[in-house]
Amino acid sequence: MSDIESCPVSVRQLQEGDLDSADRIFRLAFGTFLGLPNPEDFSGDSDFVRTRWLANPAATLGAELDESLVGSNFVTRWGSVGFLGPLTVHPSFWERGIAKKLLAPTVDMFNDWQVTHAGLFTFGHSPKHAALYQKFDFWPRFLTMIMSKPVVGSSTAMEIVRFSTLLATDKNSMLKECFEVTDSIYPGLDVEHEVRAVGDQRLGDTVLLIDGSRLAGFAVCHCGAGSEAGSGVCYVKFAVLKASLADEQTFEKLLKHCEEFAATAGATRLIAGVNTSRTQAYRSMLAEGFRTEFQGVAMQRGNEIGYSREGVYLIDDWR
Repeated sequence: MSDIESCPVSVRQLQEGDLDSADRIFRLAFGTFLGLPNPEDFSGDSDFVRTRWLANPAATLGAELDESLVGSNFVTRWGSVGFLGPLTVHPSFWERGIAKKLLAPTVDMFNDWQVTHAGLFTFGHSPKHAALYQKFDFWPRFLTMIMSKPVVGSSTAMEIVRFSTLLATDKNSMLKECFEVTDSIYPGLDVEHEVRAVGDQRLGDTVLLIDGSRLAGFAVCHCGAGSEAGSGVCYVKFAVLKASLADEQTFEKLLKHCEEFAATAGATRLIAGVNTSRTQAYRSMLAEGFRTEFQGVAMQRGNEIGYSREGVYLIDDWR
């Protein structure tokens, strides 16, 4: 009998009362794997658990053993695209098939959503992680670089257009324009979920790059403690240029707008992740002074290329 069959673990939706335990397990699992002296210090005062639960409680999973939470997974849907993580299991229960029990309903969720592209970010140096996800038809493709640079923008910059400053009547039409941008990159890709979560939870803002009367691109940014960024940091969770307007100069303008926004938010460091298959975007980030802090690998269901390809100016890292 396999571990997954013999381990008496039940999987259910996470509840609000689970979040403290889920957050502790998240930090302990990653901190232990990375060999931190105090594993629970992993990720500082950033928050990947409560923010994602609040954004969509129905897309969260908890693994329970003897009425105690021992693991969790967070599943995200961006329209026709889905990704999973962070998936974590308490180190005391590693090697017992619990991750597999969390992955099975995750894949069912992707199937129910009928996403056409799904994936995850994991450690590129871990054969165990790759082997686990391959069992569920996720295959390693290109590296994803998590990059950063010091913020040197002006804290008094006023020309940046932010989603939060739009009139309520204009926000819905802007969300439609955002979808037109993402849909031009990959059919059905839609990050309204992220734009709304950042606004509703006051995690940061969405920077809008306007070209004349058109939306050329936008960037969803987390800033500060309690967001996915942490103190002193602005994290670009997603940024993209419309396919018909995408070029190096326009992308660098979007990056500069992100840096200006970071400065106004009091951040001293700007972080963004990019898949290296998007060669032009990666090279532009290097040219703008971004340097890699660490790297992982994107694993994609069915080995499908999705939107990680030449000529796409898009930032995300699926962490």
